[in-house]
Amino acid sequence: MKISERMTPNPQTVAPDDSVRRAAELMDQFNVGALPVCDDGRLVGIVTDRDITVRATALGSPPDSTNVSEVMTEPACSISPDSVVADAEQMMGAAQIRRVPVVDDAKHVVGMLSLGDLAVAREQGVAATLEAVSQPSSMD
Repeated sequence: MKISERMTPNPQTVAPDDSVRRAAELMDQFNVGALPVCDDGRLVGIVTDRDITVRATALGSPPDSTNVSEVMTEPACSISPDSVVADAEQMMGAAQIRRVPVVDDAKHVVGMLSLGDLAVAREQGVAATLEAVSQPSSMD
């Protein structure tokens, strides 16, 4: 099964110079935990609710004057809509991520794929992917 069949199309995005507050407001409005960060329509990173909590709030960064680019994860893992679900499961498990932007050949975001999208489809690899994503990271 292809990623294009499981992804959420046309996700909300933010720009690198958007404020952390704006990103948090969009996450709340759209009930999502991650937003692709795009510059001129191309993926440059991803900002998650955890990035906002750990990289911004815990450090005392003011949400109105802290840019998304200061707290986003870069580079962001991404996947093609033509890839198969097993590729996404492997990538998500190896990188310990729960969400991955789906990009076309020009790196334009065309969708988002979450572990939940895979679970709803009851894909076979979801249990193994969830286990891999949930493992503690090594502190090398």
